Amino acid sequence: MKTLPEKIGLGGGCHWCTEAVFQALRGVGDVAQGFIRASAPDDSWSEAVIVTFDQSEIDVKTLIDIHLRTHASTSPHKFRGKYRSAIYVFDDKQRNRAEQDLQDLQADFEKPLVTQVLTHKGFKPSDVRFQNYYATDPERPFCQTYIDPKLQLLRTQFADHAAIQGNDFPRILLRD
Repeated sequence: MKTLPEKIGLGGGCHWCTEAVFQALRGVGDVAQGFIRASAPDDSWSEAVIVTFDQSEIDVKTLIDIHLRTHASTSPHKFRGKYRSAIYVFDDKQRNRAEQDLQDLQADFEKPLVTQVLTHKGFKPSDVRFQNYYATDPERPFCQTYIDPKLQLLRTQFADHAAIQGNDFPRILLRD
């Protein structure tokens, strides 16, 4: 039985990086890159993505685990106004699940996670010239320095979920 797509917001560091990571996963149908805000006091716009996924192919806990491992989830970032380590939820059921998943995954980290579970209150997309940033030019120095290592982590630690093999990233990431 086919399940309906689900969505979750994820914020960490640069949304170019976050976008590329989640575009490279099987079961992810869309990654909207932009800025998300939550309820006060976290109502300032922060770089993030909204991931639309098929939970019969990849579950929320796996998405959260990948998210925690591909940004500074245990370190208060100096750009916290721009970057917020967060999981943006759309309802109470998703909040409870995300909070439990964070609690379960904490055991895998030496330091406490700073990632917050926040209620999604708004989204505005990035300028079109920044969308699909990695997919449109993976040879950019930024991509090679910051995004390539995260995609390599997917290949090694999350190979069962990676929709990428070798250097097929641009072809896979640019979905219709």
